[in-house]
Amino acid sequence: MLMRRLARSMKDRFFPSEHQLMVRKWWADGGDYAFRFNYELDETSVVLDIGGYHGQWASDLFARYRCPIFIFEPVTSFADRIRDRYRRNDRIQVFPYGLGGSSRRAEMNLADDGSSIFGKSGKNESIDIVDVAEWMEKHLKSGSPIDLMKINIEGGEYELLDRLIETGLITRIRNIQVQFHQVSPHSLRHMEKIQTAMMNSHQPTYQYAFVWENWKRRDLG
Repeated sequence: MLMRRLARSMKDRFFPSEHQLMVRKWWADGGDYAFRFNYELDETSVVLDIGGYHGQWASDLFARYRCPIFIFEPVTSFADRIRDRYRRNDRIQVFPYGLGGSSRRAEMNLADDGSSIFGKSGKNESIDIVDVAEWMEKHLKSGSPIDLMKINIEGGEYELLDRLIETGLITRIRNIQVQFHQVSPHSLRHMEKIQTAMMNSHQPTYQYAFVWENWKRRDLG
């Protein structure tokens, strides 16, 4: 086992994959703190954190802008932890379900921050997914903008963005911060299809393939 780990470490060091090289570039250019919190937000801005995990990204963003944040986390233990973390902060709301292309029950493979409906090993938990279009119609004023939508849902981003594009609701979102994941042999093609469609209303402000990227609505400059 030790020899296999050493061999894998040496391979990663001297023969890194394209993804590993992109991750290195991300951090060399400044990483999370150079990009993921640098937005024109204030106390009136509306932020959706889709894929909350432990709520740290929301905490870091709130410390900067004190804006209302809606956190979506379908895994019960993670949602409970976030809810407890912000129990005295009425500007942060926690929803114990995910957002996607349709409302349904699904099986989530639990793997800490890599928990995914596309996982195939380990412990599973039944979760709820809510149609993003239905949620926006129910919880947001008609036509009101979302200033920032952060998406990190381990493969669920494809159906979510497809739904936003299909309904035209994507034009209500001023900034979309998304991490795409390679969950199938078709992931690259699907990502490129979504990016092409998004170019009609948004433009990338930073882009590190399968690491992080942000799309800003074109009319905002």
